[in-house]
Amino acid sequence: MTTYTDLIAGITATETGHTVHVTDDWKQGRTTYGGLSAALCLEAALKAVPDAPPLRSGQFAFVGPAAGELSIETRILRRGKSTLFMSVDLVGEQGPATHGVLTFGAARESEVSYSQVPCPVVAPAADCELFFPQGGGPGFGGQFEVRMAGGARPLSGQPPEYLLWIRHRDPAARSLAALIALADTPPPPAMTLFPRFGPISTMTWSLDVVDLPAEDDEGWRLLRSRSETIAEGYSTQEMLLWGADGQPLILARQNVAVFV
Repeated sequence: MTTYTDLIAGITATETGHTVHVTDDWKQGRTTYGGLSAALCLEAALKAVPDAPPLRSGQFAFVGPAAGELSIETRILRRGKSTLFMSVDLVGEQGPATHGVLTFGAARESEVSYSQVPCPVVAPAADCELFFPQGGGPGFGGQFEVRMAGGARPLSGQPPEYLLWIRHRDPAARSLAALIALADTPPPPAMTLFPRFGPISTMTWSLDVVDLPAEDDEGWRLLRSRSETIAEGYSTQEMLLWGADGQPLILARQNVAVFV
């Protein structure tokens, strides 16, 4: 199994950007799954602009399969005193795969502070059962530990919501890009209502980074993913990620195509 650390170490600089080869154990069917595609975009952007301020938000459009040798092209759209806007294009053997717009912003003093993203009270990860059955789950699922803290399972017929403890099996995967890869681990919660297994494809993903996890914890993150609408072959979903201490880390939304 190729660890996240080893995969990222394989990103190579070229005259036009970077290249990387994604092994099959990081794929969902024939493509690199969306979370890793977004993480690769961020990793390449930080290699291109190593003095970038902290990432504040990202918008990603998954326009095609990310298969084979991948090239990553980055471009600065605008850089100001405290903010940096960059575009990133991930291109596979079949053409454009992911287009991202990343917004970075330096911290500054402010008289205003507010947070209203309460973390659900759940049992610790060690007391929760596995979410994926042994040998089940997507192809890349073996890269992560996923435990069920609440919510439902795919094909259960229950309301489309997951509440999951998740973490990388690679203990060194502690970067922000690794956190973004982790945040897209489970299948869409719309699958709880599927009458049978069927294809899905994430179309867009918008996320805001509000904090970073503690560096000395065990790597567990609590994810709540909830479908808000499912109609005409598309699902909209809300995704919230907390640290083990209950601090909100990422707030996100996805639009997902469902083929059932």
